[in-house]
This record gives sequence, structure tokens and C-alpha cells, in this order.
Amino acid sequence: MKRAKIIDLKKYLKGKSEKELIDEIVELFKTNKQVQEIYSIKLNPQNEEILLEEYKDKVIQQFFPSRGMNVLNYNVLKKLISDFEKVAIKKSNVIELLLCYAENGVDFTNSYGDIDEQFYNNISKIYEKALYLIAENNLEEKYLEDCQNIMNDATGIGWGFGDWMDELFYDYFGDFIKE
Repeated sequence: MKRAKIIDLKKYLKGKSEKELIDEIVELFKTNKQVQEIYSIKLNPQNEEILLEEYKDKVIQQFFPSRGMNVLNYNVLKKLISDFEKVAIKKSNVIELLLCYAENGVDFTNSYGDIDEQFYNNISKIYEKALYLIAENNLEEKYLEDCQNIMNDATGIGWGFGDWMDELFYDYFGDFIKE
């Protein structure tokens, strides 16, 4: 199948009446969850915080399911982050979700013991992504305590994970630490 390009889509849409365009968007809204999320936020910006809480709950359920055994699925976690990044307007909400992931990953290993290198790589990559977005958006003061708590909770965890979390934290927040 040859994928349509934006230019093809524009040609197609230009040939539609206003009513036909509205009908197309309504059909997309009905059939596509991501389109529903996008328009829910566009129509009511406060819905972004509600959606953030829903995504945080889904992340937490990956680490600490309310029922059954822990079956941590990295692909599900990656998709949750990716899906939320596509609909979120506020970078601070993306940061919140990333920090939720990192915090629960650290809590998970502190609850269940040493995991494996892939687990620690995933958590540290998400933590670093959050730190990068914090720095890029000049939000260090807002997130200093949260990031420091995650780093402190990772102290002493195996595979060099705790040391790596320390290094990441100080790389991004070294200038903001008051001595």
C-alpha cells in the first residue's frame, strides 16, 4: 500500500464541502481514541489534567497492578508515553508522566528487589528524558524536589543504576543545588 502524503490529503479535503469535512472529522472522532483525546483537550483545556491522571494510572498499573501478578510490559509503557506526548499541549504534563514512570520504576525495584539491566536502562532513559524536558523548558525549580527524591530512592540499586541516576540528576540540576 502506498501511503498518502499531506499534499494528497489537502487535495482530497479541498474537494469536500464544509458539511462533508465536518462529517469526516466526526467519523474520525467516533473511531479513533487519539482523535477523541485531541479534541477533548482542544474543546476543554482542563481535560488535559484529567487525561494525564488516566495515563498515570495506566503507568502505575504496569508496575503495581491492582489485580493479578506483575507483568511489566515495556512496549505498553512506551506506547503510553508516546500516545500522551502526541495529545498533550503542556510540556509540564509530559514531564509529570515521565516522572511518574521513573518514580514507579524505582519503587518497583525497591519493592521486589534487583531486576535486570534492561529494566534499569528503560527507567534511566525515561528519567533522563524528563530531566532534558525540564531543562529545556526552564522548569528546574518546579521539579527539583521530585527529581531529587527519585534519585535518592534509587541510591544503592544494583547494576550501577543508583550511580547513573545520581549522575543524571547532577548533570541537569548541579547548578540548582543549594549547599
